[in-house]
Amino acid sequence: MTYNVEMFGMDFTLKPIAFTLKIGNFTWDVYWYGIVIALGFMLAIIYGIKNAKRFNINTDRMLDVVLVTTPVSILCARAYYLIFDDRKMTGGIKEFFGFDGSGFSGLAIYGAVIGAFVCGALMCHWRKIKILDMFDMAAIAFLIGQGIGRWGNFFNQEAFGGLTYDPWWGMQSENTVSEVGPGLVHPCFLYESVWCLLGFVVLHILSKRRKFSGQMVLMYGVWYGFGRAIIEGLRTDSLYLVANIRVSQALSVLLCLASVVLLVYMFVRIKKQESNAEYVELYTHEKEEPVTESEIKEDE
Repeated sequence: MTYNVEMFGMDFTLKPIAFTLKIGNFTWDVYWYGIVIALGFMLAIIYGIKNAKRFNINTDRMLDVVLVTTPVSILCARAYYLIFDDRKMTGGIKEFFGFDGSGFSGLAIYGAVIGAFVCGALMCHWRKIKILDMFDMAAIAFLIGQGIGRWGNFFNQEAFGGLTYDPWWGMQSENTVSEVGPGLVHPCFLYESVWCLLGFVVLHILSKRRKFSGQMVLMYGVWYGFGRAIIEGLRTDSLYLVANIRVSQALSVLLCLASVVLLVYMFVRIKKQESNAEYVELYTHEKEEPVTESEIKEDE
């Protein structure tokens, strides 16, 4: 399969399959989508290893958490997609894992994030890592993985929006024409990639002045939730909760609002604690000891 893509005022020819492995009679197609996702994951892990000490996290224990959490997150991403997909799963466990010939296609990033935080919390408890410190570091690393990983959608020609008249940002391919019609469409994958990578830079800088454990994961919730809520509204392939309610957009709004409320609460609380700590009593009311006759004579 080949896609002829127009973007950035240039023409591209994309092949979703990077190469094919042959082992006896078995062939395995390796997609650029998977390679890009793996690259984003690798960079996120490298960030974690280099910054674990700054977040008071033992690197070996962190890797234990990652090794268990990663496969769970992938399964949760698959489950989230199938739960809200209009085409209800009928092939059972074979379809879930793609053993029916359909392939392991259809993943949702929110499912992966939810799975990562739930499984990660349990693993942190078991490996005796402070959960909020781990979440703070993971949230920043997530933005690397998400920012890079979204380019996998470019190779698959998915995660795009409706028509746009911008000759620079607009994109067109066989997939966009079949889904939307002739004309340039919003490259939503690009919008989210830029937003996530910018968020990584912002949160990394702010993390050096972290006021409390959990601050960065809440800022992640605000940043990613706000951006995703807007970008999701442009997409043509959204998963729907009911009627016209896009499930990921609704979740993004809730995530953003809840994170804002908790951030404000924590900063107000910290401000009050700092104010009480800085208070110095100007007048003391210590009981004066009576002056003895010997002290009077010494003064004379």
